[in-house]
Amino acid sequence: MTAPAPHPGTALAAAMRNEGPYLLEWLAYHRVIGFEHVIIVTNDCTDGSDRLLDALAARGLVTHLSQTVPEGAAPQEGAMRLVFAHLAATEGAEWLCHIDSDEFLNIRAGQGRLDDLFAAAGPADVIALPWFFFGTSGHRARTLPILPQFTACAASLPAAQTKFKSLFRFAKFTHAHDHRPTGPRSNEICVKSAAGERLVSNLHGSVKRAKYQPFDKAVAPEVAVLNHYATRAEEDFLMKNLRGDGQGPLKTKYHLGSKWFQIANQNAAQDHSILRHWPATEALMATWRSDPDILALENACLAADTAARTAALTPEARAGWTRPQWAGTTGPTDKECAP
Repeated sequence: MTAPAPHPGTALAAAMRNEGPYLLEWLAYHRVIGFEHVIIVTNDCTDGSDRLLDALAARGLVTHLSQTVPEGAAPQEGAMRLVFAHLAATEGAEWLCHIDSDEFLNIRAGQGRLDDLFAAAGPADVIALPWFFFGTSGHRARTLPILPQFTACAASLPAAQTKFKSLFRFAKFTHAHDHRPTGPRSNEICVKSAAGERLVSNLHGSVKRAKYQPFDKAVAPEVAVLNHYATRAEEDFLMKNLRGDGQGPLKTKYHLGSKWFQIANQNAAQDHSILRHWPATEALMATWRSDPDILALENACLAADTAARTAALTPEARAGWTRPQWAGTTGPTDKECAP
């Protein structure tokens, strides 16, 4: 089975490290909803996901770029510079969406594809996409696939915790951080919600922002949200201590009970809306896995991940990662951005 016809000129980009067990699901889903190009930048993979990506790239399913990250630098910063350079040197992409491997764009309007999102938003240069947190759904050990088995989520999109990612015309900007494009090339930038509401265009300056204003107009969950599986299973969350963080050195963010875990681990409600795309996503993954090389490389990633968990998740490590040093205090936050 092949994915439905893509929306022309759309590109999806992510920086990934050691995401082999989750890669095909993430890629297949976003192909199904209409992304024409997918660009993944990796660094220092130890699970074999870079070799899996090379094989997928050889079959025209993804563009795989690699980078060496200087000590103390943020991998996502370098990744986005590579993505911008790649898109500027090639033809066919006008729109760029930069998300992470634990984020899935859930378009709720119409048939749930990019065509419907663009129709709802109307003419724009930037479309705001609010986070919608999904928790562990009670899973402790690695549980695959993600979409049908992690359906517990937040009951609402509170202003205090809801940040945004962005879909934007990349050529109108010089760069982008993990939440928004930066360095607009003109003063005439149109920023909209997914529902077409005009938003404040405060994309100039050096302040790193993670929200769009006014917030009540920026969130349009009836049109689109970014399903954020920031925890997955508890063990997945702990393994992020070995993977590292896309925004730079880790402290104690990926501990059970940390402030970030409490923010992200939302299980009060259920949402299955994204699963209308599951049959097509599952069929596309099955097609790819019918290629023996792809199947073998994915299985190698799974085996490497299992071995890494066995070595890392000792009783002592689990104890250390479950009782954070700031227990009983307000603790550090995830790297905060301005509103």
